[in-house]
Amino acid sequence: MEKFICVHGHFYQPPRENPWLESVEMQGSASPYHDWNERICWECYAPNARARLLDGDGRIDRIVSNYSRISFNFGPTLLSWLKDNQPEIHDAIVSADSKARERFSGHGSALAQAYNHMIMPLANERDKQTQVIWGIRDFETRFGRKPEGMWLPECAADNATLDVLAQHGIKFTILSPYQASRMRPLADKAEWQDVNGAKIDPKLPYVVKLPEGRSIVVFFYDAPISRAVAFEKLLTNGETFAKRILGSIDEGRKEDQLVHVATDGESYGHHFQYGDMALAYALHQIEQSGTAKLSIYGEYLEKHPPKHEVEIHQPSAWSCSHGVERWNSDCGCNAGHAGWNQQWRAPLRQALNELRDHLAPFFEKRAAEYLREPWKARDDYIQVILDRSDKTISEFFARHQTRELNDADRICALRLLEMQRHAMLMFTSCGWFFDEISGIESVQVIQYAARALQLAIELGAENFEQRFLEVLEQAKSNIPENQNGRVIFEKFVKPAIMTRETVAAHYAISSLFESYPDQTRIFAYTIQQEDRQLWTKGNAKLAAGRIKVTFDVTRNSDVVTYAALYMGGHNLNCGIRHFQSPEDYNNLVAEVRQTFESADFMEAIRVLDRHFGETHYSIKNLFRDEQYKVLNQILATTREDIYNSYKSLTDRYAPLAHFLNDIHMPSLESLAPAVEFVINAELQKQFENGHPDAERVRNLVDEARKTNARIEEDRLAFAVKKHFDRLSEELLKSPEDLELLERFANSAALLSILPHRVNLWRAQNVYDQLRATVLPHLDERVNGKAESWKEKFLTLGENLGFHIERNESKSLEKAA
Repeated sequence: MEKFICVHGHFYQPPRENPWLESVEMQGSASPYHDWNERICWECYAPNARARLLDGDGRIDRIVSNYSRISFNFGPTLLSWLKDNQPEIHDAIVSADSKARERFSGHGSALAQAYNHMIMPLANERDKQTQVIWGIRDFETRFGRKPEGMWLPECAADNATLDVLAQHGIKFTILSPYQASRMRPLADKAEWQDVNGAKIDPKLPYVVKLPEGRSIVVFFYDAPISRAVAFEKLLTNGETFAKRILGSIDEGRKEDQLVHVATDGESYGHHFQYGDMALAYALHQIEQSGTAKLSIYGEYLEKHPPKHEVEIHQPSAWSCSHGVERWNSDCGCNAGHAGWNQQWRAPLRQALNELRDHLAPFFEKRAAEYLREPWKARDDYIQVILDRSDKTISEFFARHQTRELNDADRICALRLLEMQRHAMLMFTSCGWFFDEISGIESVQVIQYAARALQLAIELGAENFEQRFLEVLEQAKSNIPENQNGRVIFEKFVKPAIMTRETVAAHYAISSLFESYPDQTRIFAYTIQQEDRQLWTKGNAKLAAGRIKVTFDVTRNSDVVTYAALYMGGHNLNCGIRHFQSPEDYNNLVAEVRQTFESADFMEAIRVLDRHFGETHYSIKNLFRDEQYKVLNQILATTREDIYNSYKSLTDRYAPLAHFLNDIHMPSLESLAPAVEFVINAELQKQFENGHPDAERVRNLVDEARKTNARIEEDRLAFAVKKHFDRLSEELLKSPEDLELLERFANSAALLSILPHRVNLWRAQNVYDQLRATVLPHLDERVNGKAESWKEKFLTLGENLGFHIERNESKSLEKAA
């Protein structure tokens, strides 16, 4: 009897992209990171790509890939973000699947996922089909092979959903044991056995026979261990984790068995700090124990075809005990806000269902002008989403067009397909999972609906917004000031809706603070500068111009005229309108220039009113990232003034503060904010300038301790991470540079005095890489300076937390 163990991680984040920008904007709650995707990436996705195995002293012994030794799936929308924003991590994930094939008899460790985390039993048949097709195509494009298994969002399943998977060649999926209803051996005339309440044996695979004659295999994960990973802090210790899994093996059974757990992948590092290392250590311990073999579902299924049949509850999910009502009604499942209800879920679902059904016949009729079979074209549209190049778009239309299409036809067809894409994105499950309709996840799905509505109206569909808002109004918020879904739409969604004018306003305003080339890309828009005039007078600036704004997703474009007047501070006024004629544009330029050069700013604003009407744009209309950048520029002088004032105060009264501290007298509480501001500002500068003064850093940390000043640990740790990332890239390019190596080692020596754990993922990876590539060829790489280089390299390794044996001359060679 052989024993096998499999750990599955479901790695996923809700889509966070602004539907009009196709990018994730800055999210203040994720600070000091840009957004939550980035933060979770560095807390979880990156660490699991190269996880640390520690020795008994807590120092790095080896660096391994967790992804190549577990089963995993990544949401396609998350992988898309990773490819665009963290390609190194994306490629490491893809590479891990390839390495897993060598380990697991040709079977990769990655599973596909239904595309945008839609609750499949609540989807109509068309959306079910497209979600599975898009999930498979996305997987094939990234991993270079067909998927054997597919993860269903929230494990939400019914026979209709499972049948769609089977239709498209998916061999298996993973469900909760609580979803099993009854089972029986496949032998003839075997009796059904009731397995409600997770009584099913999770160590076996089961086949589900589907009404149309197809079938699919289901693996039911071990619920107690999975729950302990997700909620009971099992990841606090890797050895305990390994023992818990090994302890679940049934030593008395005579047939082979698979012990497997499935949880959100974010448990391994994001929900539980160091969870990635606990996983790495547990996998290492399991392998070393010889008690069981690591495996994955595809490999196990090939060697162990199911001998039992199962029926599941219709429908059911892993995170709702009421079927799939968590995404449809106030079923009682919630995230824990006492006194709140989720009665808003039903009207939100109804509003989106009605919108989907309103858009479908319009899409079918309009798209038929351009596409032979509109719904099949929608299924194939994933190829364009994955690669929006002109070549891919041309190949798409060559496959689907009713006739030779001109540019205007193609733009219209692409906009129709984008309308359908957003009509599916609006069903992303996170919109219903939490407790409040004004939460960011629910607002996000309503934004997708707003984008679909906007496209439909622009394409000539009957305006459905009023009916949509009438239904949404029935969704009552738990927060009194947010009232209901209609108010939330007006408050949080409508201000986010963008047009070519708002994009042009962003360009016009931001161009006053940074220089753009003649052609530039701002998020999903290409801006072509056709004419630009700029005048300055003291701190004041005036820009007027004409630009072509193209939305890269659908290729539609507009030419607009702008004028932006900056009067210092945060005082700014901008006007935008569609370009009318060269004469009109020239008159505008002449008028605003004349008033500006006479320093009559009020008259300049009146000129803008005459030419652009009452719609004005200001710094408030900048996209979030640029707004932050521009305000930082504006506030730079203010911050410097505050710093100088605080520095003067702290220098003057520091001796008194130290004296009071020495004799244990109450400190000068009124001085504390100034001390904290100065210490944090100087610590930030030390690591941002690229050459921290070790003695000064130590003095600042000591000063904070003496004065009880609070160090802004997250911000400082982020600045230190960036510093080490820069040093790592420099060293990777020039490993022979002894001065650089020494500076790196000296900076790393400061880690022991810093008050917060620093993310050294990239620095440690680079060190590990150089240990494997430079060390074996040391003499030829560092030109006779081998001993000096090795000494500095050893010191750097110690400071970065590696296990180094200085007494063994060949220790590094052995590690390499």
